Amino acid sequence: MTASDEENLQLTPVTVLGLGPMGRALAAAFLAARHPVTVWNRTPGRTGDLLDRGATLATSVEDAVRAGQLVVTCLIDYDALHATLRQSTEGWEGRQLVNLTSGEPAQARATAVWASARGIDYLDGAILTPTPAVGTPSAAVLYSGASDVYEAVAATLAAIGGTATYLGDDHGRASAFDVALLDLFATSVNGIVHAFALSSAEGIAPEQFAAFATGIGGLLPEMITRFAQQIQADHCPGDRSTIASAASGITHVINTSATHGIDVGVLTAAKTVIDRAVADGYGPQGLARLTTTLHKDGRAWTTEGT
Repeated sequence: MTASDEENLQLTPVTVLGLGPMGRALAAAFLAARHPVTVWNRTPGRTGDLLDRGATLATSVEDAVRAGQLVVTCLIDYDALHATLRQSTEGWEGRQLVNLTSGEPAQARATAVWASARGIDYLDGAILTPTPAVGTPSAAVLYSGASDVYEAVAATLAAIGGTATYLGDDHGRASAFDVALLDLFATSVNGIVHAFALSSAEGIAPEQFAAFATGIGGLLPEMITRFAQQIQADHCPGDRSTIASAASGITHVINTSATHGIDVGVLTAAKTVIDRAVADGYGPQGLARLTTTLHKDGRAWTTEGT
């Protein structure tokens, strides 16, 4: 046996279930790391160049599961995940399932219960970077679940590249980070496009507005760090800006937008929270205190799961 043969014997066979853009990127990353890779997708014809690169196409989920030591799932949602997994009720002995399907923390925890009842070693995860980053040093992935399962698959998962962060044994932890970060992204994108709509309505060229908007965006990293410290300490001083001043500012934005017929639904919802904070006596405090108002029970943050 040659040294190359011995090395190949140590490479974990990987199965990837789901061949959307992210699933194909994952399979390509495992192939690039020289793992034997088997792929399966609900809709035929989604393999791209994976077969030319050495992947094997399974004709059923059961065959795909049996072919892999590590089974990685990346589907559109948890309904698709469970519909797929139900097609293979046997053949899981000694295998690990790593789910990288986006969803909700409660869904990840429910899937962990489902897997445990069937004797499946389960790990949940969240990919924080876009498809082109997979397999490169810039990739970032979060994992949560039993530590022994993570330790068993960590070396193989390194093929995904970049930074892997293990968050503990709560299977919903990775998803919790994911949905909170998606919250930040979604509301930020809404703010960006709304600001472009408003500035354009006022006759400002998009390129001219962008030159100033990027400066505003540059303030956010420091603000996020400062807010985290204030929320952790439950101390939100209004030394830089106050909730009362935010109430005034957002009113101007809403009124100006309305004169141009621009949708103000999201802004109105935000103002409702600000007004409630003022009514609760938080007007002189800093903007991080709005976290307290957003919680129905009035808490600033929770230690649950830390």
